[in-house]
Amino acid sequence: MNDVAIARAIHVICVVIWIGGVAMVTTVILPMVRRFDVPEKRLALLEAVERRFVWQARIATLLVAASGFYMVERLQLWDRFHSAQFWWMHAMVLIWLIFTVILFAAEPLVMRRRARPGPPIAAEVKLSRMQRLHWVLLILSVITVLAAVAGSQGMSLLP
Repeated sequence: MNDVAIARAIHVICVVIWIGGVAMVTTVILPMVRRFDVPEKRLALLEAVERRFVWQARIATLLVAASGFYMVERLQLWDRFHSAQFWWMHAMVLIWLIFTVILFAAEPLVMRRRARPGPPIAAEVKLSRMQRLHWVLLILSVITVLAAVAGSQGMSLLP
């Protein structure tokens, strides 16, 4: 079972890096970017942060998938996906899927569009939408992590 402990450690570390990064971007970086007076500075800071974090997030999500799949297969937990009691496992897969699509498909498309100049008001609307989306994803992620930790310890948040 040492292999499962290693997989769990990799899984948890990568979730911390990934969701912690989302929390940092959501609660610190995006509000700071929105406060800049000069639109070019906003874009430059956002792109700099994104360039540095996107590969960390991509690698972390891939390791989360690999370690999660390994644990489910190794421990033969597939039947849990047929039970509402283990809804948090479905939530983990869903959150992972949403972020993976964003990181590997949507984000590159958005970055290409951001390279085109546009009116400052449109950029502010986009930043506002981005911040709202980050908040929704962060809240869903935190709920999922809470439920997964409780569920993995035998607790159920369902009656």
